[in-house]
Amino acid sequence: MKKPVAILLSLALALTLAACGGTQPEESPDGAGTRVITDSLGREVTVPETVDEIVVLGNTPRMAVYLGLIDYVVGYSGMDAGSITPLTAYANVTLDDWADVPVVGTDSGGNTAYYSEDIILTGADVIFCTATSDVAEQLNRETGIPVVVVSQGTLFGEDFEQSLSIMAQVCGVEDRAEAISSFVDECFAELAGLTESIPESERHTVLSGAATFRGVHGLEGIRVYDPVMLSVNAVNVADEADGGGQYASYTVDLEQILAWDPEYIFMDSGGVGLVKQDYATRPEFYSQLSAVQNGRMYQYPSSTSYYDNMEISLVNCYFVGSVLCPEQFADVDFEAKASEIFDFFLGEPDYLNVLTEYGAYYGAVDLAADA
Repeated sequence: MKKPVAILLSLALALTLAACGGTQPEESPDGAGTRVITDSLGREVTVPETVDEIVVLGNTPRMAVYLGLIDYVVGYSGMDAGSITPLTAYANVTLDDWADVPVVGTDSGGNTAYYSEDIILTGADVIFCTATSDVAEQLNRETGIPVVVVSQGTLFGEDFEQSLSIMAQVCGVEDRAEAISSFVDECFAELAGLTESIPESERHTVLSGAATFRGVHGLEGIRVYDPVMLSVNAVNVADEADGGGQYASYTVDLEQILAWDPEYIFMDSGGVGLVKQDYATRPEFYSQLSAVQNGRMYQYPSSTSYYDNMEISLVNCYFVGSVLCPEQFADVDFEAKASEIFDFFLGEPDYLNVLTEYGAYYGAVDLAADA
């Protein structure tokens, strides 16, 4: 999908714009028509009528994969290929596809840096990013390439859906964005339908522990208003104490977890090792937890790796439901559902086995094993 002539023209245009301060062209470099779209920040951006080569920064590489735009990507920001694991699912499935695609920036760990000169050399039609207006305007000035800002996106939130919609509009794949929205809605409708009739008095108390955010955490890392737990009408013991009503992650004292004493504890696979290490130093504390006493400690793949993985989180919903409500989920084949979800988002129906082989399996955890 490379366009050598367009690349040369883009370089010339970028140099001209850099010399005079830079404004968005009325026509695309190859003389084709343009159109104006409104991005997530309300900025009106002039983009080519036809877009088939894009640079994706921030959380937009993941969105590009979901939208089926893998072959459109001519530059992206992300981690070194050697650091990618199956937990960063979108990056793992594109290792071969993007092996020769240049990394044109980094935005991990709060260290954001985009390489304008490298971006110019890609000859991209459009740059997508999840940055601030100032960063977007600077990129536009330095590259001469239209910059469309979308929201980083809250897991399963309307802002994520809007971001997918804007990218789809720019790239002409609106049907795919609508299909994603419908797929997620249907999954949540199914999950709610299976669990909403359970009387409140019979709903199990749970905790999202060992949560991954700004790195891995032991049991003290928790999620509140976790959409995974909300999807199956589970009672997250941390929600009432938080009172904020918004999905968030932070740490609490372990004594607080003991006071809550949830019936079930679900942990990110990445944090289980830390929990086991802590258990080895003070087993008497953990032995007081009902979830430990009753063998109700579970792990699922960490859903946060270079931002949130929608597909892993959605599979996690079905896993939690099958554990908490086995009767209601008796007719749901978990492995088949996981295959359907991974195939839809990643084009990899066997991704459940990929995660399992990596150690990010779905199942019960014995803290004393290999502690």
